[in-house]
Amino acid sequence: MTSKELIQIEDKYGAHNYHPLDVVITRGQGVWVYDVDGNKYLDFLSAYSALNQGHCHPRLVAIMKEQAEKLTLTSRAFRNDQLPLLCRELCETTGFDRVLPMNSGAEAVETAIKAARKWGYKVKGVEKDKAEIIVFANNFHGRTTTIVGFSTEEQYKDGFGPFTPGFKVVEYGNIEALRQAMTENTVAVLIEPIQGEGGIIIPPQGYLEQIQDLCQEYNSLFILDEIQSGLGRCGKLFAFQYENVQPDGVIIGKALSGGLYPVSAFLAKEEVMNVFNPGDHGSTFGGNPLGSAVAREALKILVEEDLPQRAYEMGEYFVEKLRTIRSPHIKGVRGKGLLIGLELVAKAGGARRFCEALEKEGLLCKETHETVIRFAPPLIITKEDLDWAFDKIKRIMETL
Repeated sequence: MTSKELIQIEDKYGAHNYHPLDVVITRGQGVWVYDVDGNKYLDFLSAYSALNQGHCHPRLVAIMKEQAEKLTLTSRAFRNDQLPLLCRELCETTGFDRVLPMNSGAEAVETAIKAARKWGYKVKGVEKDKAEIIVFANNFHGRTTTIVGFSTEEQYKDGFGPFTPGFKVVEYGNIEALRQAMTENTVAVLIEPIQGEGGIIIPPQGYLEQIQDLCQEYNSLFILDEIQSGLGRCGKLFAFQYENVQPDGVIIGKALSGGLYPVSAFLAKEEVMNVFNPGDHGSTFGGNPLGSAVAREALKILVEEDLPQRAYEMGEYFVEKLRTIRSPHIKGVRGKGLLIGLELVAKAGGARRFCEALEKEGLLCKETHETVIRFAPPLIITKEDLDWAFDKIKRIMETL
């Protein structure tokens, strides 16, 4: 079937909750994808950083086939031989004490919220139902009703209330705003070290250290959402490693399975994770043997192929090239590693039209917050591929 026919079918029978570019992909390998009409594209989005290892990495495909032929699911009613090894390898690689596996990123965020609240009541001693978690303007942590309730994006909330209480929203990057918001009932501060969906917003250097100091002062948990920024994307295993901090918990997902299977996790210190008792929380598929086996291999690929360092080097190279473009449309370029935002001026007519023009040139990327184009290719990308992409971007930015 042609792209046009498949798009018509999806528009007729599918919910209209996305506005994708009209390219229908049928195959992917490494950094390249191919549509049903035979066109080839460079993937510069990586499924919002889920494909850090690239499309269909041979090692991941092999391990998924091998595990799928042996055992896919037990539920957590029984044990399996892959989850224990995943937990150990995650802890040894990241330095956290314990792991609670889930599936989607939003589930892992919900897990962190539940852990923080229960820790607040059982360990810190906050009065029942008085716990507060501080979050930040422009945040994106997922799409559940609890999570969208503390979003500052009105569209995410429209028609979905009433929302869960217990959250305070403060300005991102403003340590004084956070200081004023914290009280004895603050059980946690939940923050993205770089706001991805928010437009690749990077806080001032030292900001995370200041937050950690405040959390220690108020005996509150310091929890980082690294679902998009973590696992090598920003040039280190975690984006928080650009500062001298050690959070109480971190949330990961996306690239944890290299794009083959939904796997997420909440990693935390022992004191935090110990609040969970059997029956408190769980998931039928969370920690299943198929997902665990794939995640183990995905983690090994990140480490053995040194993808965080590759992201750092390729990101430095590409940002420097982007800053040479002379276009009245460009306001600025920012990023860490291969999480890069090209911000446009208000008069540029919105970022989507540039993404649509780049699609026609064989480069797939996506706008975020209307005026920012996000560039986030797989971490395996080469300089030659980046040069190819740069030529397309430069031509579009200078001529559209």
